[in-house]
Amino acid sequence: MMRNCRQLGQEQFSVTQQDSRNKIQRSAIYFPDMSDPESTSARRWIAHLDMDAFYASVELLRYPELRGRPVVVGGRRAHQPGTSADGSRSFTALRDYAGRGVITTATYEARAFGAHSGMGLMKAAALVPDAVLLPADFDEYRKYSRLFKAAVREIAPQIEDRGIDEIFIDFADVPGAHTATAADPHAGVRDLALRIKSRVYQNTGLTCSVGVSPNKLLSKLCSELEKPDGLTIITAADIPTRVWPLAAGKINGIGPKASAKLESFGVKTIGELATVDENWLQERFGPNYGAWLHRVANGRDERAVVTHREPKSLSRETTFDSDLHPRHNREQLGSIFTRLCEQLAADLQRKGYAARTIGVKLRFDDFKIVTRVLTFDTYTQDAKTIRRWAGQCLKKAPLDRRLRLLGVRADNLRHDNDLPEPQHHQPAETERDQLSLLSESTESGKQTP
Repeated sequence: MMRNCRQLGQEQFSVTQQDSRNKIQRSAIYFPDMSDPESTSARRWIAHLDMDAFYASVELLRYPELRGRPVVVGGRRAHQPGTSADGSRSFTALRDYAGRGVITTATYEARAFGAHSGMGLMKAAALVPDAVLLPADFDEYRKYSRLFKAAVREIAPQIEDRGIDEIFIDFADVPGAHTATAADPHAGVRDLALRIKSRVYQNTGLTCSVGVSPNKLLSKLCSELEKPDGLTIITAADIPTRVWPLAAGKINGIGPKASAKLESFGVKTIGELATVDENWLQERFGPNYGAWLHRVANGRDERAVVTHREPKSLSRETTFDSDLHPRHNREQLGSIFTRLCEQLAADLQRKGYAARTIGVKLRFDDFKIVTRVLTFDTYTQDAKTIRRWAGQCLKKAPLDRRLRLLGVRADNLRHDNDLPEPQHHQPAETERDQLSLLSESTESGKQTP
């Protein structure tokens, strides 16, 4: 616990108690005192930057005529816009989609109808049939991801990469961050965040939302509060008014199951969760998760911004619009399998890694998932080698049902400039070049008629 804290009486946040058998035990609420100059939170400012509807916004740069219209991204190459002789473009309407694809992202106009990331495209078509459907272009998204992160580093170099469209930024040692004025005690970080937002827009043409607070937990929460193109700054003193009224599920790490369990005890908001006794939470959610729930509800998070993180694995996978049969669709599957291996090899090369463990992932039409993994004596980032090794994994998997998903994964990564001396490796007979692995597998007796 931090040295100076303020205690809030329970009367400031009342909660209806339900079910006498599981009667909730309440505790006093503590949060850091920002007036304490020795408090970690008082010395620390962390920002969370989240690009606004990132994939869709990148597409709108390419197709500006779609601005203001509901657009969802998640289609296949077949949904690429067509160009007429006069240069005008035609787009696929979501109502015309058939398949099992899901939304990668949606513009705010589409979200207003209830469409959101992860929703099935068919379900979204029922909500917003007139939405424009665009295929995902991850090469373009990665390009803009690199651009916006480079723009941020020009002003604040200490960033933690959290994905293609979000980062944490450590403001602690950035000149001017701790500047205060009589009118604005947070003038320094406010100016810094505004400069970053402006630089990102100048370099990419895209907007972002930024949350700034003493820790990563609060910053991620508040970056969502004023989207799009928002800037929200909160301190510990703002927790009761800005954070506690939010639903408990707004905290990253409290999923649907945990939220439902909390609601069964009458706990719906973060503020209600903050009043629950830690021991009571540990008894019902386990010692580690229960203690974590108590901490985050009270706004406590001591995690540092991690500027470098070694990847444990890299993978590529694809879900098919319709199930593919390993025998009847073996040519199509073989082409997809090769492409996934080539993409994985390109990822390894771009990031500067090689792998000695390769695996495959299969999801069948009954939703059963099968994985097969093999580890080899040497490291590789070569597409043909990965294809051959992945093929050996595939030959060890049952291929007796239609497939919904196919994936390839690389583990046991090592920097390509730190590899051991290559060893002479005589491939076993089963490691021959296999361009028809799927057909070989079906002909080997593993496939049922």
